[in-house]
Amino acid sequence: MLTQKDQKNLRSKLDNIYKIFLSKKDIDYFENEIVQIIRQFNKKNLKKKKSISEKTSLVICYADSVYSERKKSIKVFKSFYQKKFKNYFNTIHFLPFYPSSSDSGFAVKDHYKVENKLGNWFDIKNISKSSNVMADMVINHSSARGFWFKNFLKKKEPGKDYFLTVDSKYNTSKVVRPRDHKLLKKINIFKKSDYLWRTFSPDQIDLNFRNPSVLIEFIKIMIHLINYGVTIFRLDAIAYLWKEKGTKCINLKQTHEIIKLLRNITNLLNVQTTIITETNLPEKENLSYFGKNDEANWIYNFSLPPLLIHAFLFENSSFLNKWSKNLPNTKNENCYLNFIASHDGIGIRPTEGLLNEKTLNNFLKRLKKNGSKFSYRKVQNKVKKVYEANITVFDALKKSDYDPQGEFYLERYVSSHAIMISFEGIPAIYFNSMFGTSNDEAKFIITGNNRDVNRYKWNLKNITNKLKANNTKQSIFYNKLCNLLSIRRKQKAFHPNASRLNLDFGKKIYGFKRISKDKKQTIICITNLSSKIQKTKIDKNYLEMKNLMSSKIIIENKQFLILKPFETIWLTNTQK
Repeated sequence: MLTQKDQKNLRSKLDNIYKIFLSKKDIDYFENEIVQIIRQFNKKNLKKKKSISEKTSLVICYADSVYSERKKSIKVFKSFYQKKFKNYFNTIHFLPFYPSSSDSGFAVKDHYKVENKLGNWFDIKNISKSSNVMADMVINHSSARGFWFKNFLKKKEPGKDYFLTVDSKYNTSKVVRPRDHKLLKKINIFKKSDYLWRTFSPDQIDLNFRNPSVLIEFIKIMIHLINYGVTIFRLDAIAYLWKEKGTKCINLKQTHEIIKLLRNITNLLNVQTTIITETNLPEKENLSYFGKNDEANWIYNFSLPPLLIHAFLFENSSFLNKWSKNLPNTKNENCYLNFIASHDGIGIRPTEGLLNEKTLNNFLKRLKKNGSKFSYRKVQNKVKKVYEANITVFDALKKSDYDPQGEFYLERYVSSHAIMISFEGIPAIYFNSMFGTSNDEAKFIITGNNRDVNRYKWNLKNITNKLKANNTKQSIFYNKLCNLLSIRRKQKAFHPNASRLNLDFGKKIYGFKRISKDKKQTIICITNLSSKIQKTKIDKNYLEMKNLMSSKIIIENKQFLILKPFETIWLTNTQK
């Protein structure tokens, strides 16, 4: 039941967003609409709670990451997941499965539909009975060929006034861009010339959140998704949501207030849900989306992938070490979502302030040698900067200046994932990373879209046969990563909120300590970042610990730990 205090909190957020634009009467109307949405939902649903633990891990995929001609893709994925993934993952992040006109699902035509070739809402609901389901709310923009935009052009609901238009005098000089295409598109509509705002592409038109009806629409979409089993929401491109002339139009106060409102609403629902903000930005800006423990439940740990890959390619932990030493520990139930690969690429903006210009240029040169394409963003004075490196993790780590033949490609790959899986937070592994997938050059030749190099789709029969054989690349990578996830699930010190302390072993080795919430288990995570054997002096207490990895630790003179090239060890004071 909603209390007066609950309603007061909701009203406070609405006032913070809309007080200078709307009358009290209008805000009353929208407040009442939100209250009714919550009450109606709670009438139909009993209280359900869920909690995170060391068993919490995500697989990131498209609904057709694995496909067959015989069945709809979601059913195919469910069958594959049950056989190959359910023992290692408890959560599936399905990238957008709505009808879409471009950008691999992120130009949504209708949020209330599932793309027919993928399946239907009941397929999503069925998967949610045995696994947590995470879905995207593509909240910043919608398709230029979608249901809402067609209605917008006809002044019909829903869609009327849903899209952001500005006039020719609107000051966009300070706008921070994530892409390099022209931001505004002139259109003649409703007997006047206006400009449509297009942050991400000409086919993705930004929504107008100054119109509260747009916000209400997304609250309804959230409820609709919960009704079909989705309990984790990824707020795509959320940082760009609110625009004000003469500002950077990113990370604005109203954007943060909208996230607070959505968090507030989810806290009042009987079904417990989780909000994740997707903000591919410099570290300080990214961390701001935790708010005061009142915004995102989880945030993507965007600085981890580039720093981790850099450390392995240049056999130097200095930048990774400095960053992780300063990274704040999370508060209870607020988490970092750790990843190395996603459906896009390796974000470069999160390295701002962490890698100097010379180091970054050398990093990008090495990635280019390894086969990376690059996506750019536009900055002031028409200068273009790299926004992300488009490359699979396998290709990114395949060769380095220190290992030009790629002799240790497997060891580098496994140890980079070992660090990510053991780091404070929740691990998320991209579907293709489970099999060490290379760049999809064939798809890139067809589409010309840089991001498509990392979006390979597997034929069910093909991947099943490859996993059956013991000596295939896919089988080897799959078994190695499954082993890491299997070990993680049994360790209390790998709880997402278990404390993390940095350990300094010099620039060739990276290490940290995890301590369980009940203080009973300690795990020392140590990785040799180099292609040479490393020797390091360690605390004598560590010598009595057992290695959770199968290999026996090598000790010299009862005080030096010997590490093979790119070896990772997890030393624990308790064995499970």
